[in-house]
Amino acid sequence: MFERLVERIFPTRASTQTWMILTLLLVVGIAVAAVGLYITFVLRSEVQITYQQTMLQQTSRVTSIIEAEADPAKRLEQIQTMTRFGDLRITVVQDTLLIDVDKGVLRQDADVLAEPEMQFSGNSELNFVRRDVGNRTMYFTAVKRADTGMIVRVAQQRPTLFGLIGRLQFTLIVAMVMALLLAVFGSWIAAQRVTQPLVTIRNSAKSISEGKLDEEIFVDSRAAEFQDLAKSLNLMSDTFKEKIDELQKMAALQNEFIGNVSHEVRNPIFAVGGYLEALASDGLAADKRKFYAEKGLTNLERLNNLFSDLIEIARLEYREDLIKPTVFELSELLDEVYEIEKSKAEEKGIELVVENPVVLVRADRARIRQVLINLTDNAIAYSDEGTVRCRYRRHLDKVRIEVVDTGRGIPEEHLERIFERFHRVDPDRSRKSGGTGLGLSIVKQILAAHGENIYVESTIGRGTRFWFELAYEEAEALDGEV
Repeated sequence: MFERLVERIFPTRASTQTWMILTLLLVVGIAVAAVGLYITFVLRSEVQITYQQTMLQQTSRVTSIIEAEADPAKRLEQIQTMTRFGDLRITVVQDTLLIDVDKGVLRQDADVLAEPEMQFSGNSELNFVRRDVGNRTMYFTAVKRADTGMIVRVAQQRPTLFGLIGRLQFTLIVAMVMALLLAVFGSWIAAQRVTQPLVTIRNSAKSISEGKLDEEIFVDSRAAEFQDLAKSLNLMSDTFKEKIDELQKMAALQNEFIGNVSHEVRNPIFAVGGYLEALASDGLAADKRKFYAEKGLTNLERLNNLFSDLIEIARLEYREDLIKPTVFELSELLDEVYEIEKSKAEEKGIELVVENPVVLVRADRARIRQVLINLTDNAIAYSDEGTVRCRYRRHLDKVRIEVVDTGRGIPEEHLERIFERFHRVDPDRSRKSGGTGLGLSIVKQILAAHGENIYVESTIGRGTRFWFELAYEEAEALDGEV
């Protein structure tokens, strides 16, 4: 029963505004109830006890004064003076003597001994009684002296302090009720200022979760926490959007890559299969058998080159430690490249020119050798005549290396994509030459691992220029490494 009541007052799920109002209402309500109970019961009781003790002390003092005066006439005069200035009624009973004075006026009340405050039982010597006399509320205190048998009663009208306390109590109760109402109203306003930004953020977050990443969270609040939260959520949304766009691009590239790989692998496999079937034919002439065997081996070599290049790209992407820079002399490296590529250039009637002034660079020599071979080989493959030139020059703290050809050139629409995997400017010619379409991608990966870029410019019919830069080193650096 109690748990059900608590659940109805404090539901397991409610709005922030409801919780704030209920919490403040509970706290303020408890405070108001506590103050109300204190005023109603504790304060009134304390005032009553304090007033009772004061009257008892007053009665004791009056009794002492009366006992100290033996002359009846002077005693009466003192009683009249005390009642007149103290706004009291004093009654004295001793043996058959009865003196009853009210505000200086002597009264005759034969029934005074029958009043409740004049009744003493056992060892009781003090009585305090509150009762109504006419239309007035009076407080009576009576003292009985055991040794003389004298009874002194002091009566006083209900003090104005009690009325003031009553009005104060009413005023405080009204004020507390008003405070409770104002607290509820204030908490409602405060909750509105808190919940409105939260509702806005919640709706925006819901939209973002539904894929609406372009929606910006705007909070109409001067609270720094909400402004910071909205800013952080907007930054998070932008980050998610960038990551999602990047993942989508990667997924598209991955799908394209898988499609290209499957296509590139399928062709040589089918070719090898066809040549093997032809070789298995009975009565095949020796020259045909040799031709089919050479074609099969060529396609196997192409397939092997393709997988080697793919493995090379994967290693360069995920293993930065494969790059091991050293200081070396660049002209010696170009001489090696010249010896490797010279025969290919001569077969096509192309002049291969290598300019080799002495200069030192810091890079991974084996990888840069691979870059220069790929660029030179690519320039020879796409040139029908003319010259392929490898040259370099110092540029500030770098050495700029260029591979320039006078070949057919690259159309402008292909320039931005030539470093993509399997992208070919002339697919038919590339397949005839046995290229994998990964050479320029490997070049870009190697230079990126060195922290450098590869650049290209080309003019149709006039040729193409590739260039990149490496860190220049002084001659002392080579001596130090040696």
